[in-house]
Amino acid sequence: QVQLVESGGGLVQPGGSLRLSCAASGSILTIYGMGWYRQAPGKQRESVAAITSGGSTNYADSVKGRFTISRNNAKNTVYLQMNSLKPEDTAVYYCNAITHQGQDYWGQGTQVTVSS
Repeated sequence: QVQLVESGGGLVQPGGSLRLSCAASGSILTIYGMGWYRQAPGKQRESVAAITSGGSTNYADSVKGRFTISRNNAKNTVYLQMNSLKPEDTAVYYCNAITHQGQDYWGQGTQVTVSS
């Protein structure tokens, strides 16, 4: 079992920045990769960014150049630095972990609201 706890969401003005954190605990060594998804009202959940245990990253086209995913292995934590935020980035952001066995784990979600 893997437990994920997100933090760092909130209200920010357009053009502002936020950093989300996701702390993992439990069967850490089983994790292959971690990532961030988001779900806006009335829309499907979508992948935002992901990072593998080897450090490879990928991003949704809509956030490339603005968001950066990183990880601190010593703290078992993954971060999502979000810059130049836009109103369309408003959503609940979820942390995800996938194990080598293909199991998915999810955090409880953190709200990000971009509004003036």
